[in-house]
Amino acid sequence: MAWTRYQLLLAALMLLTGSINTLSAKWADNFSAAGCRGTEEHPFQHPFLQAVGMFLGEFSCLVAFYLLMCRDRRRAEPILATAQPFNPLLFLPPALCDMTGTSIMYVALNMTSASSFQMLRGAVIIFTGLLSVAFLGRKLVLSQWLGIAVTIAGLVVVGLADLLNNQDEKHNLSEVITGDLLIIMAQVIVAIQMVLEEKFVYKHDVHPLRAVGTEGLFGFVILTLLLIPMYFIPAGSFGGNPRHVLEDALDAFCQVGRQPLIALALLGNISSIAFFNFAGISVTKEISATTRMVLDSLRTVVIWAVSLAVGWEVFHALQILGFLILLAGAALYNGLHQPLLARLARRPPAGTPGEQESLLHGERMPINADS
Repeated sequence: MAWTRYQLLLAALMLLTGSINTLSAKWADNFSAAGCRGTEEHPFQHPFLQAVGMFLGEFSCLVAFYLLMCRDRRRAEPILATAQPFNPLLFLPPALCDMTGTSIMYVALNMTSASSFQMLRGAVIIFTGLLSVAFLGRKLVLSQWLGIAVTIAGLVVVGLADLLNNQDEKHNLSEVITGDLLIIMAQVIVAIQMVLEEKFVYKHDVHPLRAVGTEGLFGFVILTLLLIPMYFIPAGSFGGNPRHVLEDALDAFCQVGRQPLIALALLGNISSIAFFNFAGISVTKEISATTRMVLDSLRTVVIWAVSLAVGWEVFHALQILGFLILLAGAALYNGLHQPLLARLARRPPAGTPGEQESLLHGERMPINADS
């Protein structure tokens, strides 16, 4: 079935904004500028402030939702269904998970490459699958267990590529290993977020833009307030600012004032996450969740290609192998192999019509198609 121009536009928008989101964050990390109080030039390493910006972008989805509601109410026959009443505090636990996981991932992005960052996020499949079995009572089919096993193999290959590719002048090997481990650890928290959303939030049939925006609001307010104590908490060498505290937001603003391109990178990160969420939700609605998963995998290719082109990374063939293995794992877990097998089942050998059909059309229970 051919895509319409609107569907092609949505797919392109999701791929573009998803790629810009990671690339703009890494671009900001690569800048150096003088800070406050006459400090000398130093790298822009402010992961928690960047996380605040990301939540601001998610919060804008809530604004977009209410604008759509106002427009919808003016119609003779409203399209948006009225959601059943729910307590907004239901979004607080997932928002706390989102806040923690995102902050850890931004810290990790300072330590490793943008392509490895994007690839290693595929580990969320492993933890989401295991947690869904433990806490949601799900029964994973064989292909999903195979997908988890293949994903683990892909993570090992990507990690091995980082170990062998120790030609990064900015990051030493220990930093790269720490960054990779932090990304994988963050996926445990993201998986907990997905399980919480499925168990407590999805049953209320909340509009996706409202759900993303509400979590963004909680994350933005809480993390903004946490910037105050972070300004005074010593972090030693872990703090990438002259005062060596957990986060120095004032130093970040001084650096932005002295290097305006940092502001452009942060603006790209904030705006791209808003459009990425809108495009992703629309792709799921207008095309399919499978298409959304494929596009999310394709943005890894875009991020890797751009990183190589601008000289942020050095080519390593193992990364290609790792990406392909991770892609195969995601495809198995999300059931992308089923349409192919179904086509083969329509042309069985003579004398065995329909023997495989009952096996191919078993109940499929993806945990979160957005992963």
